Amino acid sequence: MSNLAAQSCTACLPNSPRVSEAEIADLMPQIPDWKIESNGGQVYLHRVFSFPNFKTALAFTNRVGAIAEAAGHHPALLTEWGKVSVSWWTHAIQGLHRNDFIMAAQTDAAFQLHK
Repeated sequence: MSNLAAQSCTACLPNSPRVSEAEIADLMPQIPDWKIESNGGQVYLHRVFSFPNFKTALAFTNRVGAIAEAAGHHPALLTEWGKVSVSWWTHAIQGLHRNDFIMAAQTDAAFQLHK
């Protein structure tokens, strides 16, 4: 588990700062399988996880959902046969916050349990 995965989310308000380019450069190596993407001006972290069937994909989705609920920070999840797409961003600031990187690292840690 990365150091980032061991951290907890902090409360995020509409005036909370987005991560800077320097912070992104520091954080991305800790979640190397994630990509920063943009759609309609919305920037988010995205990763697709692969599974051998729908049952394990659904179990992973539920695990990520439980982690998200415990942290009070929720992703976009798309569960399909053999894969789960996960996107993290902070709605309150319409961009990326350190919390998104923490949750991506925790998602990676949850995936290790399903390998």
